[in-house]
Amino acid sequence: MKELIYHRGFVPAINRYKDKIAVIDGAYQANFTQHGDRVFRLAHALKHQLGLRKSDRFAVMAVNSHEYLELYHAAFLGAGVINPLNLRLAGKELDYIVRDSGTEVVFVDQFFAKAFDDAMKAGDGPSPIRHVVLMGGGDGPCTLRYEDLLAQAQPVIPDEPEEDDTVVLMYTGGTTGLPKGVVCTQRAEMLNCYHVGMVLQGGFQEGEVNLLQTPIFHAASMVGLLSTISGGGTTVLIPMFDPAGVIDLVHRHKVTISTMVPTMIGMMVNDPTFSPDKIQSLKHLVYGASPMPSVLLDKLLEMLPELNIAQGYGMTESSSVLTFLTADDHRKGGPRLRSVGRPVPGTEICIQDEDGNLLPPGQTGEVCAKGGNFMTEYWNKREQTEKSFKGGWYHTGDAGYLDDEGYLFLVDRVKDMIITGGENVYSVEVENAIASHPAVAQVAVIGIPHDTWGEAVHAVVVTNDGHTVTEIDIITHARDSIAGYKVPKSVEFRVEPLPLSGAMKVLKRDLRAPHWEGKDKSIG
Repeated sequence: MKELIYHRGFVPAINRYKDKIAVIDGAYQANFTQHGDRVFRLAHALKHQLGLRKSDRFAVMAVNSHEYLELYHAAFLGAGVINPLNLRLAGKELDYIVRDSGTEVVFVDQFFAKAFDDAMKAGDGPSPIRHVVLMGGGDGPCTLRYEDLLAQAQPVIPDEPEEDDTVVLMYTGGTTGLPKGVVCTQRAEMLNCYHVGMVLQGGFQEGEVNLLQTPIFHAASMVGLLSTISGGGTTVLIPMFDPAGVIDLVHRHKVTISTMVPTMIGMMVNDPTFSPDKIQSLKHLVYGASPMPSVLLDKLLEMLPELNIAQGYGMTESSSVLTFLTADDHRKGGPRLRSVGRPVPGTEICIQDEDGNLLPPGQTGEVCAKGGNFMTEYWNKREQTEKSFKGGWYHTGDAGYLDDEGYLFLVDRVKDMIITGGENVYSVEVENAIASHPAVAQVAVIGIPHDTWGEAVHAVVVTNDGHTVTEIDIITHARDSIAGYKVPKSVEFRVEPLPLSGAMKVLKRDLRAPHWEGKDKSIG
């Protein structure tokens, strides 16, 4: 009997909750019956009008919308393999992904229709795309319109897929070379939802209202995309993250749960329209995708003491969660607030050195993991797949250590570690030391070339409005909490915000690039 397929959650929810509001997207609202009807029609159209089999890939390049949500749900009902495209990809990267994945059908909205069309026209040879489907209002290069597809289709529930059928092909790692396609199955994605459900302590269930504000193309959105509807909750969408817009939607729709990355949280609480009472309906806030600066976490806990705050850590390859720092962990406080929690049920974590030897608690090495929620492979990249799963463990590329009770502490991405004078410096530790200064709004720490030490610690700082601070102030402040060799040797002040990826992570590659141009060290 199959269980780890999306039919098991989605179809019963559509039948059970019928007239309850399922989706809110600006002026658009749909109850469960209406949402199910549209998803079933879409699945029928993908097969009968667009000619897709369940193993065929279709791409999506768009901001968050109810149409994007419907495409995900149709894919997870076995209508095709969804290939969500990062909105920050360059034209050559888009062209590569389309050709590498074998995608022939793409869904776009008015904001990205022309960018996608330009990328295909400038690509290497004739475009392989058979159909470009335009979602929502507005205009753009297309062969079909989304609503026309649905109008001509039948609301038929698709045949059930198999647990080991591929359902998502999500490309990642484009900042360090050609993107890699992560292949995930129904089983892996459903296990990920169950894992999170076991440790979240409520959230994705009947009566809850989830604000989907992380980009839908990102793995951080996966559990909310799938579990909210299956659990009988309401999904509220915002096209792209906007601090004032988020505050308004939480207040207006009495949002009870949301997922953010620390950068987004910081921007929200620092927005002029923010006050704790405007988001008092929030019961659960999950953060992840990058470490939370300690000063921001302390501020959040102080302002909203009743809020259940949890942290998830993972990656696209794990569909996406590996560890969880629960709300209870946060309430206990102490040093473990700086960890990313313990492995969720069904996953294992270990720390290995460069030779693959297991390291004891307290020693820093590469974080390695295993579990049923992992990808099956990197698409068309056998060698990279085998390297990533060397020794039967997935090698994350993150540096960290475990404590005596299995809590994982991340110290950096391995690629972001700075080696200065033979000493390892982890940028996150330095960033936490600097972020506690009241004048600092954003900070990123990188290594820059140095003739004597190999690399020197360099901080890039954006200050809060109305604050004045000097390089000496920042260095002196950092020296109070970290060792001398970790203290930045130079500080660069920027007026504009730090460059961010589509997932709201700081693009340290962009910050490093001008310093390492013409040098031997990789800037990836």
